Amino acid sequence: MEFLKELESLTDKIKHQRDEIKVKIHLAGMEAKDEWEKAEEKFAEFKSKAEEIKNDTQETTEELVSATRVIGDEIGQAYKRIIERLKA
Repeated sequence: MEFLKELESLTDKIKHQRDEIKVKIHLAGMEAKDEWEKAEEKFAEFKSKAEEIKNDTQETTEELVSATRVIGDEIGQAYKRIIERLKA
């Protein structure tokens, strides 16, 4: 009988942990999705500026190059955050 109580207690504990993990995975997924959508917008901007730099027959301004680097760095940081959220 004592074993059955322990087994029931262990089962309840495992169910609780399981439910908690499911909620965290769901929330992490939602946060990662939001972060992904923002990063995708930045990536589109980055691609546009990169194409502008590549196709520019005139001298590319340092300001444009600098802005493009900043956007690229922001995208890299966003991707790192997404990966971390998915790991958690």
